[in-house]
Amino acid sequence: MPLPFSRGFRGRRPAPGTADRLPPGQYETRDFPELSAGPTPRVSLAAWTFTLRGADGASAVWTWAEFQALPRDHVTTDLHCVTKWSKFDTVWEGVAIDTLLAAAADRGVRPSPFALAMCDGGYTTNVPLADLTGGKAWVAFGYDNAPLDPEHGGPARLLVPHLYFWKSAKWVRQLRLLARDEAGFWEVNGYHMRGDPWREQRYTGDP
Repeated sequence: MPLPFSRGFRGRRPAPGTADRLPPGQYETRDFPELSAGPTPRVSLAAWTFTLRGADGASAVWTWAEFQALPRDHVTTDLHCVTKWSKFDTVWEGVAIDTLLAAAADRGVRPSPFALAMCDGGYTTNVPLADLTGGKAWVAFGYDNAPLDPEHGGPARLLVPHLYFWKSAKWVRQLRLLARDEAGFWEVNGYHMRGDPWREQRYTGDP
């Protein structure tokens, strides 16, 4: 089951000095295409929670207000979608996974080698913990100096910009830590378990 392509992307040649930022097979776009595996869910911030769950069942849960009170980062980064568009210098605001793990440790949540992102609408995607830590990933709630809109994953989405963008799961509500890797929605349907754009890890069987 391939990822859907949005019509009307405006690809262009890389700007001078940016060609080394474009992974193999990608083109640069000024747009921010909206791609989803299903309809856009809507959730009240009063009902929103985020859960970090350990492999042994221990959990840390934050309400929206509690989540907003956590230390936050401002991130400028490039995005690379498996459908071959790349967007440079996107600006985000969110809470680092490192920050969440440190806070969850006080509640008995211990790290495990793998994670599965669980989202409103039933979407899931798997990411090794090593790709989420060390300042490499966030739960983002702001984009371009404004609240993240629902079409792009608001109120909050996972942001893992060094991997293909399907790993940056929209509408994320839980990060489940696992002892063993577990395929998510697109991975079950033939996409790569890791998704490194620089290695063109698009599909099962890619190196």
